Formats: sequence, structure tokens, C-alpha cells
Amino acid sequence: MREVPATEFTRNFGQYREIAQREPIAVTSHGRATGYFISTVEYEALQRLKGFGRRSRAVADMTGDEIEQMAAGRMSPEHDHLNSLLDQE
Repeated sequence: MREVPATEFTRNFGQYREIAQREPIAVTSHGRATGYFISTVEYEALQRLKGFGRRSRAVADMTGDEIEQMAAGRMSPEHDHLNSLLDQE
């Protein structure tokens, strides 16, 4: 990743816009990164990854139908060996 001071980035924005299509650019101020300039493709990939993040919900927020569906769910038989781990308690 390339690092560039903010003043240099501002002065040569067009050049860094082209570079960002190939690699991210860390924009620094007083020697510390204050932001990153990335391509649209990379930004969209990051947004998709954020969408895959773990999500949790409180049971109190679920409908009765959702709770029934969850209770009726079963693992694939290929994972049956994991049940024995639960029985060891």
C-alpha cells in the first residue's frame, strides 16, 4: 500500500485517482494515516463483506412462526457425529 501526505494527495489528486485503481492509498497527516483512497471495485467488495457479518436477534424480537421454523430445523446427517459432543455434558 502506498502512503502519501494529504498535501501531496491534494496537489496530485488525478494521479492518485489512477493509482487507486491498482492499489489502496493511505492518506497521512503528520505521519499518521487519516484515511484511505480505494477504487470503486474495492469499496463495493468491502461493502459486500460487511453484509456477511454475523447478525444476531433476540428471541423476543422474533415472530412465533420464525421460532417454530428454527425449532424445526435440523442439521445435515453428515454432522450427526457432533451430537455425541453434546451428550458428554
